Amino acid sequence: VEKQFPKQLSGGMRQRAALARTLAVNPKILLLDEPFSALDYQTKLKLEDLVSKTLKAFGKTAVLVTHDIGESIAMSDRIYLLSARPGSIHNSFAVPAELRSLSPFEARNHPI
Repeated sequence: VEKQFPKQLSGGMRQRAALARTLAVNPKILLLDEPFSALDYQTKLKLEDLVSKTLKAFGKTAVLVTHDIGESIAMSDRIYLLSARPGSIHNSFAVPAELRSLSPFEARNHPI
């Protein structure tokens, strides 16, 4: 993998490389705009766990933009639902602490 050009990498490896590049500049906050949308489901689940662990390990805050409700619940502390144009906050939801303590994969499979 380390000798491959970016266009030779899989979607999952490209996302991992993008995360590493982003963290290398030590940002205060990360904007993740549909970061898993182009990935197959299995790769998406693995990367959700990797991103979640990495953000926690580095103590980073991220804003995740997604249309996937399960992803938003599994990856978030708080969810903001936006209205149609003009975009404004329509509603907000706190993710229960019970789910926040789990990995995204575990949270998706939790019976709540």
